[in-house]
Parts: sequence; structure tokens; C-alpha cells
Amino acid sequence: MKLETLFTHFENSIDSESLNSVKQRLNQLTPPEIALQIESTPSKFRKILWSLVDSKLSGLALHDLSDEIQNEILEDMDASSVALLTEGLDIDDVVDILQHIPEKMIPAVLDRMSGQDRYRIEKVLTYPENTAGGLMDPNVITVRPDITVKLVLRYLRRFDNIPNNFDNIFVVDRSDKFIGILPINTLLTSSATKMVYQLMEDNCQIIDVNASDSEVAETFKLFNLVTAPVVDNDSYLLGQIMIDDVVDVIIDEADHSLFAMAGLQDSEDTFLSVKKTAPKRSLWLGLNLITAIIASSAIGIFQDAIEELVALAVLMPIVASMGGVAGSQTLTVVVRGMALGQIEKQNVRWLFSKEFAVGILNGLCFSLVTGILVSIWFENFMLAVIVGSAMIINLTAAALSGTLVPIILKRIRVDPAVAGSVILTTITDVVGFVSFLGLSALLLI
Repeated sequence: MKLETLFTHFENSIDSESLNSVKQRLNQLTPPEIALQIESTPSKFRKILWSLVDSKLSGLALHDLSDEIQNEILEDMDASSVALLTEGLDIDDVVDILQHIPEKMIPAVLDRMSGQDRYRIEKVLTYPENTAGGLMDPNVITVRPDITVKLVLRYLRRFDNIPNNFDNIFVVDRSDKFIGILPINTLLTSSATKMVYQLMEDNCQIIDVNASDSEVAETFKLFNLVTAPVVDNDSYLLGQIMIDDVVDVIIDEADHSLFAMAGLQDSEDTFLSVKKTAPKRSLWLGLNLITAIIASSAIGIFQDAIEELVALAVLMPIVASMGGVAGSQTLTVVVRGMALGQIEKQNVRWLFSKEFAVGILNGLCFSLVTGILVSIWFENFMLAVIVGSAMIINLTAAALSGTLVPIILKRIRVDPAVAGSVILTTITDVVGFVSFLGLSALLLI
């Protein structure tokens, strides 16, 4: 089903016949495809499209929507509707939805659930959303170490269904302290008389319930995990985290880095209305205006020099632009390294030295190329020397700033992805203009 197919019905006309056609086609899709259809539709049509989603699909489809669109849908629903929406969902998916409704409404939703589900959901809700406890699913399959494979298989057959991504059974003692894992492939290929303690792996990766979601994602990536047990400080098994939840974390972090560097919110909606989009972007534009004024002030200092030699006005954007690009390259690499946990105190000095050398090397190369072009263009050797020197200075400053700015921002607890690009651009603009125009004032005017 192509996205434009359903949207065309809304664009042309909205009547009972077209809505019935859309409803039929929409509910033939999977929940992720339904979510994509809704997210790819202008905001004024979304609630109409959502109202056509079958109740059996709505819970899973809602979970696959972005946070902002989830909020739009949930704000119009009462407790009974939300409770109905969550029926049949995994506990961790229910928790994700409850975290997007008003806190005062949560008890009313929980009252409409079974006692066991309510207890498990309340347990997860006690942990912050961006921690392992907030990600985990408390529904786990556990066995004792002193039973046979035959008994484990008989126990598994009692379940109506097995969780998705099910690759390990967790082994616990009689007080529910985590001991190890029993891989499914080991279980299926072992003799029925073997004991669990003979087959289990006790040297496995565990997740602390208070670990951040970034740490969880890093652990899954590092050890190629599909599921992992979540334990507290006393090693009691609290739940498990599955790879699908970790993928969501990775996507959220990638979105954050991408949007933050442009000054946008993580949940920036592609099809949000003009009225809501413009204010969200105005703050960043206002901040950029301030930095642009600072850079322009640096140019203003050399106004007389520019008036005497028009070539300066033609060439100075080149120096600033090259510095901005070089700085952005370094900043992106450093911010990514921070996100992956690769940059620490021990290797900062080496990183700083490396970027310093890269800045000088690129500065020398491009200053030579630019100097030759300027010498031919304006037939002024001294101007070529000035442009080349300013480019070396600015590319070196850009490399150093791209390294130091995010490190300093992180130490003062400011997100480098959000503030780094603005500060860096201001530095490269000011250094570029001042070095170029300053050298010109000293040597040419």
C-alpha cells in the first residue's frame, strides 16, 4: 500500500464512501505501517485517520507512533479508552503509553486492569523512563537450577504463547536471585535427563535496574544481545530488556543528535502545522541572530580597510566558510564519540593533538590552493599570502574548537549536540574575519 493512496482520499474529498475505502485499506496493514501512514499525513487529517483504525490494531499502532503524535491522540481519550487500548500489549509497551498521559489519569487506567498487570505496571512506573527499569518488561520465564530439561520443556508447554525475541530462560534460586541463563538452543539440543545447572551459563551480561538507557544500548551493541536480565543491587531478577526496546533507544538517540545540531526538538514532526512549527524554530533562529551580530561586529572593526580594498569583502566569506565546515566535521566526530562512550580523560589529550595536526595539515593544503587562485584572480601576491595565512589560522582554530567546545560543554552539563554548533560557528566566523581582515589592515592598508 503506497502512502499517497490513502492521503489522496483526504485531499480529494471526505465522504462516507471514501472513508470506508480508507478504513478497509488501512486495517489491512500491520501496526507499524498504520503508524507510518498516520505520521505521513498532515496533522489536520490524523485524527480522522486514527478513528478508522480497528481497536484490535490501535494499541500496537499507537506504540509505534512518535511521542508527539501519541500525545495528540491520547489527550482526547478518557481512562476507559486508554485501558481498552492497552489490552493485549506487553507490559513495557503499556508503560510507554501511560508515560504519555496525565499523571492524575494513570490510577483510573490501572483500576481497569487485572490485579497482576496493575502490580507489574506500577512496579515499572517507579523507575525513570530513560533507565533500564523504565525499559524493562517484568514478564519473564524463570526456572530453578535443580530441575531437568524434561521438566523445563513441560513447563514451557503450559504457556499460551512465548514472548517475541525469546532466546534465553532465566535461572533463579528460591528467593528469585538471578543465577544465570539457559539458552533455548542449548535446551532444545540437550538430553531430557540433564539438569539445568549443568547447562546454564552463569558468566552472562546483566543490566543494573538504574543503568541509563544509553548504557543499556551500548551493552546490547557490545555483546550482540537479544535479551538481557535486569537485576537490582542485591541481584534479584526484576525483568528483562529485549532488543526491540533497545532499537527504539538507538533511534531516539540518533534523532536527538540530528535534530539538536539544527536546534530542533527531538520530536519535530515533519507534517506539523505552520502555527506550531514556526515558534519551535524561532528560538534557535533568534540565538543564531545574536551570534551573527557578534560576527558582524568583528567585521565592523575593519570597515575602513574593507572600503579601501573591495577584494577583502569578496574573499573574507571563503575563510570563514572553510573554518565553519572544518569545525563542524570535528564537532560531529567528537559528539559521536561522546555518545558512544569512546572519549575519556585518558584519551582527550591524544584526540586534541590529532585534531590540531589535522587542522594545520588541511590549513596548509587549502591555503596553498586558495593562495594560488587569489594570486591569479586579483594579481596581488600579498593578498594571496594573507588569505592563505588566515585560512591556516582559522582551520587550526576550528579543529581545536571542535574538540574543546563539546568537552567543555559536557563538563558543565550542557548538551554538546544542542549548543556546540552555535558556539563553534561563532568562533570560526570571528577568528576567520579577524585573522583575515586584521592581517590585511597590517600588511595592505
